[in-house]
Amino acid sequence: MNAPTPRPFSALLHAQRVWDTELPDFDPATAPPAPLPLFHAWFADAVAAGQPEPHAMTLATADADGLPDVRTLLLHDADERGFHFASHATSAKGHQLAARPYAALGFYWPGLGRQVRVRGPVTRCAPAESHADLHARSTGALAAALTGTQSEVVESVAALHRAADAAWERAQAEPDTEAPSWTRYVVEPAEVEFFQGDARRRHIRLRYRRTEAGTATGSAAGPETGGWTRELLWP
Repeated sequence: MNAPTPRPFSALLHAQRVWDTELPDFDPATAPPAPLPLFHAWFADAVAAGQPEPHAMTLATADADGLPDVRTLLLHDADERGFHFASHATSAKGHQLAARPYAALGFYWPGLGRQVRVRGPVTRCAPAESHADLHARSTGALAAALTGTQSEVVESVAALHRAADAAWERAQAEPDTEAPSWTRYVVEPAEVEFFQGDARRRHIRLRYRRTEAGTATGSAAGPETGGWTRELLWP
């Protein structure tokens, strides 16, 4: 029997559907005065909805020439300081953040038709906090950190496997060992946008912008306090 003829990419692409499910409502007038409580609530909604890996996010940085770079990694925390993630300071993103300490984050929870976008300056945590971050994670995470040559060229898959196996053995034998280049970073949000999709394309976009602490302003989304202003954006 002959194998079926593959569909042209364009036909396969345009056959895909978006949000073939009931999406939640979002009334921006009920949004809190600061973005963090709303992020926590939306994250909890994504977990309750069974969204796979709801803590996965895209991280965008800029290289030495100012060109954008992007990758997917995991959120480690979201608190009053900002949005936390970790990587090697010696990686490509580590070098980029050292030269241009500003980043953007993107979360997408398709089951709810929701996105969250974050932009702001990035700071490095102290070595003790970075060490604690690494050892609060799994043996596999420690093993990956101990490999220690992220973003460098590897000569072969076999070489990768040898280094990974050795790192696993060390992580299991020395669970408190340090990975000196492992660094925890915090994105301090200057802007946070919440996007609620709508099947009829009446998407709600609510943007928080940081203002001077204590400044009170008004917007289409309601009165503001606590150093944030809220704005509705056209979709």
